[in-house]
This record gives sequence, C-alpha cells and structure tokens, in this order.
Amino acid sequence: MSESTSKLSVKQVRSLSGRPEKHRRTMRALGFTKNQQTRVHNDTPTIRGMLEQVSHLVEVHTVEEQ
Repeated sequence: MSESTSKLSVKQVRSLSGRPEKHRRTMRALGFTKNQQTRVHNDTPTIRGMLEQVSHLVEVHTVEEQ
C-alpha cells in the first residue's frame, strides 16, 4: 500500500526587489529564480514554514493527486 502525500503548487506573484535578504534566500531555497514561476513541493512542515515567511510574495494551491 503506497502512502500518498499531498503536494502544493506555489507561484511567485511579487518581485523580490527591495525585500530583506532572508526572504530572498527563502525564495531561492524554494527554487524560485524569476518572477511568476511555479514550483510544486511536498506538503511538509518545513515547506509550510518557509511559505509562511514569504506568504506576501507567493500564491499557494493544493494539487490533487490520483
């Protein structure tokens, strides 16, 4: 029996221009290099914490897995 983990689709919607270095490093760790990019991550407490820190810069949606 395989355990399904939920996924999060994360899109960068605001520029990093003028943002603190800590936010820039968090966005880089999430895999963002350009504005308007979308990345898919596993829904883990670590990723949730990172997204909470930069919530004003991203949109988050749950991805349905089959």
